[in-house]
Order: sequence, then structure tokens, then C-alpha cells
Amino acid sequence: MTLQQGRHFLNIPGPSPVPERVLQAMDRQVIDHRGPEFGRLGREVLEGCRAIFQTEGPVVIFPGSGTGAWEATIVNTLSPGDRVLMFETGHFATLWSKMAARWGITVEFVPGDWRHGADPAIVEAKLAEDRAHAIKAVMVVHNETSTGVTSRIAQVRQAIDAAHHPALLLVDSISGLGSADLRHDEWGIDVTVACSQKGLMLPPGLGFTAISQKARAASKTNTLPRSYWDWEEMLKPNEGGYFPYTPATNLLYGLREAIAMMREEGLPAVFTRHERLAKATRAAVQGWGLEVLCEEASEYSPVLTAVLMPDCHDADAFRQLALDRFNISLGAGLSKLSGKVFRIGHLGECNDLMLMGALSGVEMALGVAGVPHQRGGATAAMSVLNAAL
Repeated sequence: MTLQQGRHFLNIPGPSPVPERVLQAMDRQVIDHRGPEFGRLGREVLEGCRAIFQTEGPVVIFPGSGTGAWEATIVNTLSPGDRVLMFETGHFATLWSKMAARWGITVEFVPGDWRHGADPAIVEAKLAEDRAHAIKAVMVVHNETSTGVTSRIAQVRQAIDAAHHPALLLVDSISGLGSADLRHDEWGIDVTVACSQKGLMLPPGLGFTAISQKARAASKTNTLPRSYWDWEEMLKPNEGGYFPYTPATNLLYGLREAIAMMREEGLPAVFTRHERLAKATRAAVQGWGLEVLCEEASEYSPVLTAVLMPDCHDADAFRQLALDRFNISLGAGLSKLSGKVFRIGHLGECNDLMLMGALSGVEMALGVAGVPHQRGGATAAMSVLNAAL
């Protein structure tokens, strides 16, 4: 194994690199989570989260993963036998569908090709057919981390409204929040699911659910059992900044600092930066003569770019070579995309120079691996970045 010098390039689509400011904020002694200092911390991060989710409603923070937040969404809003409409946009949509089925939910899983997001026209058509309002929720992945495809959530909400249907809109923005524009209130989302280690630039360990009044009302009448994931048990102590059980104190220190960083930059600027970096990455892929997995320009992800490998070339072998030779980690293809794509993450703490280093590493690795490509992809990316200055 070659001894690697210099910094490691972590360009997977999460966990994303943790900024030094956040690391230093977490490097503190734990405090009494029942004392007044913690109450101030809790109130500050809960209020700050509302700004990031762009909501006036409550955001529940769980010590746990995004998968836990998925489960919290299901058990607080649905009952056994309920029907839901979901879309096969990729690996994570498939996993969420399987979780719902385990809870006794009847899932109508609209098949997809993993290259497109949820189709709002199909949402409207399916709900218009459901005159008895048997469908209780539409469940959509906002940014599908396995494919680099972003579903058009605002248009999905418009489709639900056009069908005059009362279904809840439940959205997984685990890899979208903090990187892709997400407007919980304006878009009429009932539950937004997220986690700490993506756009929020923290280590793994926190799951989030932003909830509407409609979702909270559903939680008071649904019949699925819950204890750890119960929203009401969280919301009562949250009023004073506290939690019903031991919180992840040091991650909350980091969350407070990450929120401060995002507010200093400004959310619109955060989203614009991610769009620029994504556009430059796609220019690099096109410059190499390779293909972006996402086929619809309006659904390009600002979080990551999934790249199809040419026939007879294994993406995982390429990723291993890139790691060994150039100390860069690229995302793997998941489930049916295994070995067929690699994913370039450009989210969280990422700027022009960091991205150019990563794209240069990819271009060098393509050459060493003997993958058929054209030279100049990194130069094409540089042109996009320079043009935006």
C-alpha cells in the first residue's frame, strides 16, 4: 500500500467533509442536558433548523440516522393497511418503500428507470383516479443519492392540489437539505426527512423531521406503535430546548456552528454555489466524453453527479485505482448500478478549488485506468467556474 501524503479528497455524496469550524465547535466538554446552558443550546438549534428547512413549524431532531427519521415519518403518520404512492427513483426510494411495507403499509410503487425523478403528471393522474381517497400519502425522494436525480417537489405538490386530494406529501431530503433548494412551507410539504452528514456538514448521528400541522394532526389519529420516534414525546420538552432522553450534545454544538456558517453565506448563495459546482462537474463529464446518468436537465442534482462507465469497464475497479493512486474517494454504484457508475459528490463544504482538485484526480485516474475518454474535462469545468465569476 502506497503511503499517501497530503489531504484526502472525500468526494462521496455523504458523509461530506466536516469544516474545521464545526470540528472545533464540537471539541468541547459535555454539559448537563437538564441544565440551563443546554436549554439555551437546544432552543438555538431548534430555531436555526427551522430557518434551514424554511419552515415556521417544528423540526424534530432525533439522535439517529436518516433511516431512523424515515421510520419516524411512517410511524407518526400512517396506519397498517394504509395505501401510499411512491416512485422508484433509485436505491433509496426502494429502501424506503421496503420499510413502509414492513410496517404493513400498502405501497403502490411506480416503476422507474433510475434516470428520472418522480413524474408530477403521474402523481396527478393516480390521485385523480383515487376518488375514495384511499391513498393516504405521496412519498418522494427529493434528491436521490444513488443516481444524482432531483425530483421536482414543488410540482409534485401542485399535482396533488390539482387532483384535489388530501394525501400527505412526505419527502426524503436526506442528501438535499442544505445543498439543494428545499422549501418546506412554500412547497406544502407535510414531512421533510433529513440527516446531519450531508449538506449540514456534520458527522453522522442526527436525523430530522420537519412537520406540518396536517402531519401532526395525522400523528394523533394514526395507529402505528412508536416510542423512541414519537413526535409528541419530543415536542413537549423541545419547547424549553430539552429532549426526553439523552441528546447528542456535541453534535448539537456542531449543528449550531453549521447553521451559523450557512446563515453567514446566505441560503440562496449556498444553493447557487452548489448549482455552479454541479454545472462544472457535468461539463467535465461531457468533456471526457462520458455520460451523466440523469437524463432530464431540469432534474440534475446540485449535490452529486453520477457518471456511467463505458462498456467493459468496471466502476468499482476504477474507484479503487483512484483511491490507491490519487487518494480520492468516489461514490459507488448501488444495487443495480453496482459497477456501472461512480458518483462525484460536490456538496457541503466545497469550493471551486476543492472541486477542481477532485476533477483533476478523476481525469488522471481515467488515464491510468485505461478508460476510453477525451482529455480536457477538468479544463471544461474550469471554464464554467471562471465564467460564473
